[in-house]
Amino acid sequence: NHDGQLDFKEFTQYLRTHEKELRLMFHSLDRNNDGHIDVAEIQLSLHSLGVNVSTEQASRILQSIDRDGTMTIDWSEWRDHFLFNPLHNMEDIAHYWKHSLMLDIGEQLTVPDEFSEKERRSGVVWRQLVAGAMAGAVSRTGTAPLDRLKVFLQVHGSNGVSLLGGLRGMVQEGGLRSLWRGNGINVLKIAPESAIKFMAYEQIKWLIRGSKEGASLRVQERFIAGSLAGATAQTIIYPMEVLKTRLTLRKTGQYSGMADCAKQILRKEGLRAFYKGYVPNTLGIIPYAGIDLAVYETLKNAWLQRYCMGSADPGVLVLLGCGTVSSTCGQLASYPLALIRTRMQAQASALDGAPQLSMVGQFKHIVSHEGVPGLYRGIAPNFLKVIPAVSISYVVYEHMKKALGVGS
Repeated sequence: NHDGQLDFKEFTQYLRTHEKELRLMFHSLDRNNDGHIDVAEIQLSLHSLGVNVSTEQASRILQSIDRDGTMTIDWSEWRDHFLFNPLHNMEDIAHYWKHSLMLDIGEQLTVPDEFSEKERRSGVVWRQLVAGAMAGAVSRTGTAPLDRLKVFLQVHGSNGVSLLGGLRGMVQEGGLRSLWRGNGINVLKIAPESAIKFMAYEQIKWLIRGSKEGASLRVQERFIAGSLAGATAQTIIYPMEVLKTRLTLRKTGQYSGMADCAKQILRKEGLRAFYKGYVPNTLGIIPYAGIDLAVYETLKNAWLQRYCMGSADPGVLVLLGCGTVSSTCGQLASYPLALIRTRMQAQASALDGAPQLSMVGQFKHIVSHEGVPGLYRGIAPNFLKVIPAVSISYVVYEHMKKALGVGS
């Protein structure tokens, strides 16, 4: 009754409700209705959730509850084990650990989050996508100078340009406003990319799952679906990526705007120029998405096993920490491909008879002229923007969710 005190009546009511839930759960696991849960029944129940465990793992689960050593669990053992232990359903955990919409560090190559049937039907998903797009827009605008510096160093870094030297050079060439060159199109591509990726992910997931309606995907299936969805979105919006690189690197007065830049590329280089660097970009999705998902799931599971006592909610710092570490690892793995992609996108802007290098050609050229560290040019400003980008996108996302009426 919210009077700040727990009386005996309220306590017994809580226990009765809790016990009722436990009894229902016990009966759903006890497939043959013999009043005992055995190893095979544990395996079967987890399998129906899309989690395959070995007989050895199922035995370990059973032994943690079985007190009398019969290798089966009766009702009293089940009740006593869970009565004062936290009982979180999987949806709670999934709800708190969503992060792909809320953290935007400039690359949208992460595997999308899972949404329950209830969330899909209530329209919450689209409101969350809008909140995520707004968070990304503010975050990218806030960190645009560092992003432009990264692209500048990726392309011109071999000339011995330092971090501060590059920044000073950009300001001298076009003033302070020039630090935001290319940000307009970078923000503009968030909405179509998020929407296409989400819709593609749902369709691919449906194909993988087939007739197993309601079954959740295993981590490796999520990775395949997420990578394919990312590749689909990138294929459709890729010309915007090329425009972003050209607009970011442009000299003062070179283009009057996005439309003029597109016209000039089309006139001078033809339609194929809009897909320069497409192969390394698509290949980069695999290490990025795979490592990001693997690191995030590992950190998430480590936290859940160690600290998930009172609540399934990990708190802001844990969530942001896990998201930041996993995204950073993903970026680190795919960075050489991202650098080659940027150079290929930019190389035609210097139409001065310079040879047009392929992906392998770029790789050989960089390694032979600059060594392996050359593949990581511009990574310093890239890492400098991670923490501000994550912080800004999280704060904006939470405020946008409240404004759009999405329960946190």
